[in-house]
Amino acid sequence: MDKYRMTQKWLTKLVPNLRVCDMNRIAYQQLLNDYAIFHERQTTMDFHHQLKGAILDAVDDGLIERDPTRKAIIKGKHPASRKMKYLNQFELHSLLVSLDLKDKVNWDYFILLLAKTGMRFSEALALTPSDFDFAHQTLSITKTWDYKGKGGFQPTKNKSSVRKIQLDWQTLIQFSELLRNHPADKPIFVHSTVYNSTVNDILRKRCKACHIPVISLHGLRHTHASLLLFAGVSLASVARRLGHASMTTTQKTYLHIIQELENKDIDLVMRSLSSLS
Repeated sequence: MDKYRMTQKWLTKLVPNLRVCDMNRIAYQQLLNDYAIFHERQTTMDFHHQLKGAILDAVDDGLIERDPTRKAIIKGKHPASRKMKYLNQFELHSLLVSLDLKDKVNWDYFILLLAKTGMRFSEALALTPSDFDFAHQTLSITKTWDYKGKGGFQPTKNKSSVRKIQLDWQTLIQFSELLRNHPADKPIFVHSTVYNSTVNDILRKRCKACHIPVISLHGLRHTHASLLLFAGVSLASVARRLGHASMTTTQKTYLHIIQELENKDIDLVMRSLSSLS
C-alpha cells in the first residue's frame, strides 16, 4: 500500500469526523499523538510531512485560517531492536547445495543468483539473458521489475544501482546452459504476476529442510554483503556491488560487522606489536 493510501487509512481511523475547516493546532497535535501510539518517531515524522503538504494547500485556499502544523511536537514509540538476519558461510553452503537446479528456470536458480550477487528482489526479476556478459564474467544491473504494480521494466532505485557485478565461473556456466534458448530481451524469471511472498515461502522451506536459520530474500543480500566483509573485501567494493548510493549506507547497515572486524584488527595489531619486542 502506498504512503498516500496509508495516510488516508489512518486519518479515517483516528479522526473520521474531523472536518478540514475545524483543524487547529490542538486537534492536529492530538492527531499526531494518537498516531505516535502505534508508530515509531520516524514513521510519525513521515506521517506529519504527508499531512503538512495537504494542510498548507488548505491554508492557501482559505479553508483553514492558520497553519495548525506549526511547532508540532513529534513523538513515537521507541524503535524496536532489529537484528539483521543473515547466514554464515557454512549455512549458506548448506542452502546452496540443497537447491533443486534443474535444466529449466525455477525459483531455486533465482535464490542462487541472489546469494551470489546480493541483488535486490526487483533487480533480479528484471534480468534478461542480454544482461549476462559471459565473456567478461559480468552481470549488468540496469533496470528493475514493477512487481508491486502492473509489471514491466522500470528504472533502478538510484543512479548508483546501475552497475556491473562480477560473477564466479561456476554460476556463469550454469546460466549459459540455462539461457541458451531464452529470448535475449525477455525476463528470465517473470512469466506472470510475481509475489515476493511466494519466493520467500520457497526460501523458507529450503532453510527449514537444511536445518539452518530461516531468512528472507533480503536476508540473502545481507548474507552476501556480510560474507564479503568478513572475507576482507573493502567497504567501497561492497557498496558498489550492492548498488548503494554511498558508503555511508553500507556502513550504517553493516555497522555491527564492521565493529566486529575492527576488534579483530585491534587483536592483530597488538599481536604484531608484541612480536617486535
